Amino acid sequence: MKELIYQRMFLAAADRFSERTAIIDGEHRSTYRQHADRTLRLTRALGERLDVDRTDRFAVMALNSHEYFELYHAAFLGGGVINPLNLRLAGKELDYIIRDSGTEVIFADAFFAGAIREALDASDEPNDVRQIVLIGEGDVPHDLTYDDLIDGVDAVEPDEPEEHDPVVLMYTGGTTGLPKGVLLDHRAEMLNLYHVAIVFGFEDDAVNLVQTPMFHAASMAAILGTPTSGGTAVTIPLFDPAGVMSLIEAHGVTQTVMVPTMIGMLLSHPEFEPERLASLRQLIYGASPMPAAILDTILGTFPDLEVLQGYGMTECSSVLTILGAREHREGGARLRSAGLPVTGTALSIRGEDGAEVARGETGEVWARGGNFMIEYWNKPEATAEVFADGWYHTGDAGYLDDEGYLFLVDRVKDMIVTGGENVYSAEVESALSKHAAVEQVAVIGIPHDTWGEQVHAIVVLAVGAEADADELQAFARESIAGYKVPKSIEFRTDPLPLSGAMKVLKRDLRAPYWEGHGRAVN
Repeated sequence: MKELIYQRMFLAAADRFSERTAIIDGEHRSTYRQHADRTLRLTRALGERLDVDRTDRFAVMALNSHEYFELYHAAFLGGGVINPLNLRLAGKELDYIIRDSGTEVIFADAFFAGAIREALDASDEPNDVRQIVLIGEGDVPHDLTYDDLIDGVDAVEPDEPEEHDPVVLMYTGGTTGLPKGVLLDHRAEMLNLYHVAIVFGFEDDAVNLVQTPMFHAASMAAILGTPTSGGTAVTIPLFDPAGVMSLIEAHGVTQTVMVPTMIGMLLSHPEFEPERLASLRQLIYGASPMPAAILDTILGTFPDLEVLQGYGMTECSSVLTILGAREHREGGARLRSAGLPVTGTALSIRGEDGAEVARGETGEVWARGGNFMIEYWNKPEATAEVFADGWYHTGDAGYLDDEGYLFLVDRVKDMIVTGGENVYSAEVESALSKHAAVEQVAVIGIPHDTWGEQVHAIVVLAVGAEADADELQAFARESIAGYKVPKSIEFRTDPLPLSGAMKVLKRDLRAPYWEGHGRAVN
């Protein structure tokens, strides 16, 4: 019997919580009834006015907004397959994704409609785009506006989609330089929502600030969970520390998701005061390694805050393991782990030969569960490779302790092999980040004639702080082995380059060093 579809949760919530506030987006406020009405009208308009079938792809390139919520929810009501676009895509990447996905309709706000048009016009390759729909207002290229699209359309409940119908096509960065489209169905997304709900919970009085970009898988639990629980979703168009603090104060935000870079920027902001975050009950982090110094600050500054970590990837839509609030407060060695597998998933640590290694030994993390993707879009060989032996190969290096807690040591591609020894950059970054003068740090491997690779750190110091390479090397040597200590340290005044998901772009940092050395810069 069919159950794992969003429509039943969505419509039930609209009925039960009809007059509660569902979404706050600047001056815009929608009750559950109003949000459902707009979403149902959009779902119908996608088919009747834009000729988008439930298996057709429509793209979205926009800042966080209530319209973005509506577009996601319309897709989950069978209105089409949503293709959320990374806001930092270059023109050629944008053109590639639009063509590769077969996207026919693109929704964009004034910040990005022009960039889309330029990318399409600059390409010699044909595409399937028929219309660009403008979200909001602006003097930018478009065919019709979002408001005109849904104006005059009746809100009619559509036929339910099937559990295995595709619903999200989300592109991730590719190691070959080309992004890969992750195709997810209703079943996978709903199982992920259930997994998250078991641990995080969705209280009916929750106020969730959506500050991670809505094109990213880290936002999916908030996009799907909060608007069906009786809680309120508050959006901020783009992460801004001062704006985040203001919204938390203004709306009594109780729950939010942040990546470590965002947390670090918030804590170091000149307007930061712990009292401004007093309403927070739950902080969830993930997407990249958490520097030990930042985590220590959070736990010490907010003793009553539930702090949780989620680890996963777009391919599992998107949570694989969770480290709970209890483990965070107990501290100890488990605090450096990524937690336990969520209900219904399994982990295995494998060596280079594919054989399972013993507990405590490092290898590649393999996983399986019902919340994984259908395929990499248009890439059958890549799909077969990543699912070889019936397990998903994550590309992350890690180990399991005696009780099954996962400890991540690095991305396999970020491992540095120096003089025959493996050095995991995340471990070195954690050691350096504890120095009071360090604001940002990234560790990469650079060419060395004798050792093959040399451990190299790129450091941004905090404003007004001073430290030299000798001091930082001596500091790191106190907590990690000598061969792991950076042999060279580069100081920068500008912030490290970040992806649209606020992850440090190590590929960009490595590129200048490896040019001409014959190594692929992943």
